[in-house]
Amino acid sequence: MSLFTPQALNWLSKVLEERFGYKFILMHESQGLKLILRGSEQEGSIIFPMLESAFHESRSDFPCAQWDAEAEGLQSILNKPLPMPCVDELPQPLIEIKQDHAVINYDILGLTYWMLNRIEEIGRTDLDRHQRFPAVNSHAYKHNYLERPIVDEWLYILGQVMQRVWSELELKQHEYSMKVSHDVDAPSRYGFRSAKAMLRGMLGDLLIRKDFKSVLIAPWLRLTTKNKIHYKDPFNTFNWIMDQSDKVGLTSAFYFICGRTDLNKDADYEIEHPAIRKLMKNMHRRGHEIGLHPSYNSYLNPEDILNESVRLKDVMKKEGISQENIGGRMHYLRWSHPQTLQSWNDAGMKYDSTLGYADRPGFRCGTCFEYPAFNTVSQELLSIRIRPLVVMECSVISEEYLGLGISSEATDKFLYFKSICKKNRGVFTLLWHNSSLVSSAEKSMYTKIVLHQD
Repeated sequence: MSLFTPQALNWLSKVLEERFGYKFILMHESQGLKLILRGSEQEGSIIFPMLESAFHESRSDFPCAQWDAEAEGLQSILNKPLPMPCVDELPQPLIEIKQDHAVINYDILGLTYWMLNRIEEIGRTDLDRHQRFPAVNSHAYKHNYLERPIVDEWLYILGQVMQRVWSELELKQHEYSMKVSHDVDAPSRYGFRSAKAMLRGMLGDLLIRKDFKSVLIAPWLRLTTKNKIHYKDPFNTFNWIMDQSDKVGLTSAFYFICGRTDLNKDADYEIEHPAIRKLMKNMHRRGHEIGLHPSYNSYLNPEDILNESVRLKDVMKKEGISQENIGGRMHYLRWSHPQTLQSWNDAGMKYDSTLGYADRPGFRCGTCFEYPAFNTVSQELLSIRIRPLVVMECSVISEEYLGLGISSEATDKFLYFKSICKKNRGVFTLLWHNSSLVSSAEKSMYTKIVLHQD
């Protein structure tokens, strides 16, 4: 029985084409999975005889070995032994170079399929209080490779084998890039709150945060947020964010909530509010991006995601905001795979950038590259693309998660991930909420990360 359907092999071929710049053919044969270069079917091949059925199952309970690439004359992109999920004892040798073909005794393509499509998460019930699959339950966390883009590392090995089989092959060279995005959960500290919510917030500022200035200006901010968010509003950091992006040629993406499926966890603003419309128009005028941040309970409801996307596009149209590609991220990073992905696709969105863990930073999908989406349940190639999230500021700073606070240790953690993405010539995706850039210390940390040049 073949582990991969023809549709899955077609999707894998597209992933390899994007990564290496050539069209490949993947086929099942008696000895396993065979990879050939399209147009040179008689001139060499790569065989994968060790196919793992666990890479097609939703589980995290299998072993993980380590392989030293340099011991077999190959280079590891991070200069470290590579983790090998599903392997207990190492095959010897792992890579065999023959006269007209190569044999790789590890299921690199199965690992790619399992990680990129989050098969590990499908149907899981060991979820957190927001019904999210947490990093701490993942195989990557348990075996200490969450902070490494394991798929990229193994595809780097595959690329070297390709060049030995097809010696004249010049593989596609990628360029490192950075994408910053901002979930607009709270565009204003008090401007859109009800009187009751404002009073509750003021008590919190007074008794818990000892923020006397916010208490004094709260009523004023609420009264003056009619046609625009007041420039003294502490959460109105949007122009400052865009200024930082402009310094290094980045496009900031701002994702807006356009629905309310939970009164306590969704935003207190309406996307049609004049102040929000003016904010969006200013972002567009400055050359930055508008996107969707679907409401709290929409992740299991395709109709909600569709309606909220229509609502966003309608406001954009009325404001004269023309944007070719509209993507975004789920609120609270709530995600059920592949249902949520299919909903994004069916709503006509171009990309999703939800797939990072809330409780830990790292490579949830094992990669720092964007890639085409595939529904492994329906075995359908989707039109939407997945842009994995590497780091959210809350995951590093918040006491609920890593709890590093505003510190040099936290800054180093962000810069570590940035350097790893750079080594892999991938994309460093950073989420930082506008409401987490209130203090000078927060802003200083952000600029050190975004403006940092190696």
